[in-house]
Amino acid sequence: MNRNRMNLRLFDDGVQLIDRTGAEALIPVQEANEIIQGVVTQSVVLSRGRKLANMTSKQYKMPVLDMLPIAYFVNGDTGQKQTTKQAWDKKFITAEEIAVIVPVPESVLDDSDYDIWGEVKPRIVEAFGGKIDGAVLFDVDKPSTWRDGLVTTATKASSVVTLGDDLYDSIMGEDGVIAKVESSGFFVNGHMADISMRAKLRGLKDTTGNPIFKSDMQSGTTYSLDGSPMNFPNNGAFDKSKALMISGDFSQMVYAIRQDITFKLFTEGVIQHTDGTIAYNLMQNDMIALRAVMRLGWEIPNPINALQKDKTKRCPFSILKAGA
Repeated sequence: MNRNRMNLRLFDDGVQLIDRTGAEALIPVQEANEIIQGVVTQSVVLSRGRKLANMTSKQYKMPVLDMLPIAYFVNGDTGQKQTTKQAWDKKFITAEEIAVIVPVPESVLDDSDYDIWGEVKPRIVEAFGGKIDGAVLFDVDKPSTWRDGLVTTATKASSVVTLGDDLYDSIMGEDGVIAKVESSGFFVNGHMADISMRAKLRGLKDTTGNPIFKSDMQSGTTYSLDGSPMNFPNNGAFDKSKALMISGDFSQMVYAIRQDITFKLFTEGVIQHTDGTIAYNLMQNDMIALRAVMRLGWEIPNPINALQKDKTKRCPFSILKAGA
């Protein structure tokens, strides 16, 4: 491998430097488009949510409709016309950083028959997707500047259904998860569910004993509810102890990216433990470290609508929880 072979240019005065040609092997290609699409694919939140324009600073201010105008009848020919107003609130999306460092001894890279960095990068992308989903859906390790996750938000708004004896009614009935969202003035356009829900849905049968979601034994089962598609995250982020399924208007789950995921290689530097002690000195230990960084934030606009004006009860999402 030639990553450590550097061309030293000698000037007339004897000054030497490492030029770009000599260090080219240490300068990785960012491949931003491919990488960011990989994160979106691995994250059910990013794939289902609505992407806003990229952020140009740490905070993004988003105006949200907070008061609707009211119209009045005029009482008779001499009645007076009344006034009304419309108001907006503001919500902020704060970009927070996700990062990881992967140190590898140079001897391992030299002796390996595989492209180790090529193997590591997809796993990092997958880890980023799982971390985003866990924070947005279930508040797992979420930054303090981020809002409550979807499950906590739905719980505070009492938009929760506990699974009873009839799964169909718990989802599609008058007080099911879909109806909970509709009563807040939103229409469900998607569902996220734990993988165990696949078996529950396959097992649903009508009154004649025929499966509801499977018409024959040859074709695959198409998972959708009331015409809305379903996602079954398999990155380990979905916690079925907190929710079996999340349904809602996912256009109300918005996110903005401040910095696409980027990779950078380091041959010098110190990696410390959280207590400040040194774990690795890259130069002294003959190691190379790959650092991955991404910055993004998210929010639920939840604008006022004619059906539910109380913001404490209005929620564009509802959850199905397991029974006792």
